[in-house]
Amino acid sequence: DAVAKVAKEFPDTKFVLVDSVVDAPNVRSVVFKEDEGSYLVGLLAGLKSETKKVGFVGGMDIPLIRKFGCGYVQGAKAGGATQFFQNMTGTTGAAWNDPVRGGEIAKSQIDQGADVVYAAAGATGLGVLQTAVDNGKLGIGVDSNQNHLHPGKILTSMVKKVDVAVYNAFQDAKDDKFTAGTQALGLKEGGVDWALDENNAPLVTDEMKAAVEKAKADIIAGTIKVHDYMSDETCPVE
Repeated sequence: DAVAKVAKEFPDTKFVLVDSVVDAPNVRSVVFKEDEGSYLVGLLAGLKSETKKVGFVGGMDIPLIRKFGCGYVQGAKAGGATQFFQNMTGTTGAAWNDPVRGGEIAKSQIDQGADVVYAAAGATGLGVLQTAVDNGKLGIGVDSNQNHLHPGKILTSMVKKVDVAVYNAFQDAKDDKFTAGTQALGLKEGGVDWALDENNAPLVTDEMKAAVEKAKADIIAGTIKVHDYMSDETCPVE
C-alpha cells in the first residue's frame, strides 16, 4: 500500500519493487521462482543424503516460504530422499530473527534422521546452519551464497539474483525500455540458481553436478514441471 501511494504521488518516477506486487503504471514488480531454485538444491540434498531423510526450516509461516519448501521436497524426492521434515519457526515477523529457535528445530529434524537441512528463514537460518555443522550434518543456505559461512559444511545455497533484477531495471530505464508490470524470474531468466564455489566443491561430485545441471535444463525446457505452492496452496509431495 505504501509503495502504491508513493508511486501515485510521483507518477513520472519509475519504481522497482522486489518480492512483492503492486499494480501501478510506473511500478515494475519483480518476483522470483524460488520453487525452481529450491528444486535444484533439494535434488542435491536427496543425492547427497545417506539417510535419505532431509529437513527444511522455514521462517514465518507464509505461502512464499511454503513455496520454498515445496520445491525443495520435490527435488529431494527426485534425488532419492524418502522422508521430508518441514517446520516453520513462527507466525509473526519475529520468526525471521530467532537463530536459537531455528537451531532447536534443526536439531529435532537431525534427531529424526535428517542429515541435510535447508534453511529459508532469514537470520533464523544462521542458527539452522550452525546446528547442522555442530552435529556433523550438512546445511543449505538461501537467497545469497552462504557457502562461505561454514566452508565444506554447506552443501550449496539457493541463490536469488536480486542484483540481476535491479541491474536490469536500471539498464532498461537508461535505455528508455522500462516497462511496468510483474516479472517472474526463474532459472530461464537467470533469477534463481544453485551455488557452486571453492567452499562446497569438494562436497559435490561430478555425477551430482551433472544431475543438477540436467534438471536445470529440463526445468527451463519444461520437461520437469515444478509445482508452485502459491498457485493453489498445495504441495504434491509432503
